[in-house]
Amino acid sequence: MNAFFTNPALLVFLGGGCGSLARYAVGQFLPASALGQPFPLAILLVNIVAGFVLSFMAGFGLARAGTEPIRLLVGVGFCGGLSTFSSFSNDTLTLLQTDRVGAALLNITLNVLLCLVASAGGLWLGQRI
Repeated sequence: MNAFFTNPALLVFLGGGCGSLARYAVGQFLPASALGQPFPLAILLVNIVAGFVLSFMAGFGLARAGTEPIRLLVGVGFCGGLSTFSSFSNDTLTLLQTDRVGAALLNITLNVLLCLVASAGGLWLGQRI
């Protein structure tokens, strides 16, 4: 059983599947609009959460001995499956193609700034625990 939990590819696979399912679930429960207009709120939220979790793990010091399986499962797998730059890019392009330049710029700004703030907060918290 121990070999099962130390197989790097399996850990990334399991974490990635869970992260992808979580992203799907958020998309099902979060409205796809803001102020009556389509806006990719779910992708924004999952990107913020993934940035926080990954930076928290870095701040917590997951480079310590024995933590590689956790890094692979949660950091590489789950956070990789949860966050999505391709959906962010596609959503932004769709906003631009439908002449919603302001919404596209807002999406870019919110994703970059809020993900950076979440990452900084995760790092800060992880370093203090």
